[in-house]
Amino acid sequence: MSCDKSIDRRLAEKGVSRREFLKFCTMVSATMGLAPSFAPKIAQAITGSQRLPVVYLSFAECTGCTEGLLRSTYPWFDELLLETLSLEYNETVFAAAGEQAEKALHDAVTKYEGQFLCVVAGAIPTAGDGIYGMIAGKTMLEIARDICPKSMAVICIGTCASFGGVAAAAPNPTGAKGVEDALGEALPKPVVKIPGCPPNPINFVGTVVNYLLFGKLPELDAYKRPLFAYGKTIHDQCPRRSHFENGEFVEEWGSKEAEMGWCLYNMGCKGPETYNNCPTVKFNDGTSWPVQAGHPCIGCSEPDFWDTMSPFYKAL
Repeated sequence: MSCDKSIDRRLAEKGVSRREFLKFCTMVSATMGLAPSFAPKIAQAITGSQRLPVVYLSFAECTGCTEGLLRSTYPWFDELLLETLSLEYNETVFAAAGEQAEKALHDAVTKYEGQFLCVVAGAIPTAGDGIYGMIAGKTMLEIARDICPKSMAVICIGTCASFGGVAAAAPNPTGAKGVEDALGEALPKPVVKIPGCPPNPINFVGTVVNYLLFGKLPELDAYKRPLFAYGKTIHDQCPRRSHFENGEFVEEWGSKEAEMGWCLYNMGCKGPETYNNCPTVKFNDGTSWPVQAGHPCIGCSEPDFWDTMSPFYKAL
């Protein structure tokens, strides 16, 4: 895609005003815990001439994370993101297939070795030396061992790539693992995990913008999740928190208490043990998130989801 067009013209072609774009950049700034004054700098970073090479690998996944990213809150943002990043390889959006796609992957890795960002979606099957996940005659484990160490950093998008996710749920016959667990010492690169099922695309955007703005990856928690997104529990940010403090709980679906928006703790909400910024950034243009819609948090961004968070409707 051409980068020659001015940002105003590119936005206008997408039916987006500069005001709307700056509003979006202000939201990114707030998500990253930065002052609103950073919005113009974020706009410049997103639309600047610096394009970060990205290789996007898809392993044992449902494509939900990729779809969630590309069909993001703002219908124009997927195209803008693809213009901001130099997407060298992505099976989902590539027109190329077969040998042509494989050549594109290896050409990109050779050209940008040590300079590209490797985004990984999906867990990696490790049982039977990885035989349960194959692409182009190679196991996903072989591909990850070959490509990931040649990047400058790895971003695990979604819970499956971060921690194994639903693919690693018991009894896990394929031995599915998150990228870092699967590769172990064969991955001597910085790793950032953006878990969620799916993750909120704004957290991926914030991670990329952090690099473009400051030349480094964001600060991480003990599980290597960006602190700006995973620094607080769902419970601490929940708009229903006052009902929890007052002992006002929903005990039955469809009840008067449910209609009044009381706390869902007794209906299985895992918000007290889940770190994510869902209550503040929400989904679908900031429209809503599961608890606002009346469903308990299922803890999808935590390690060992799903085993440790199910049954979903049993109280902690």
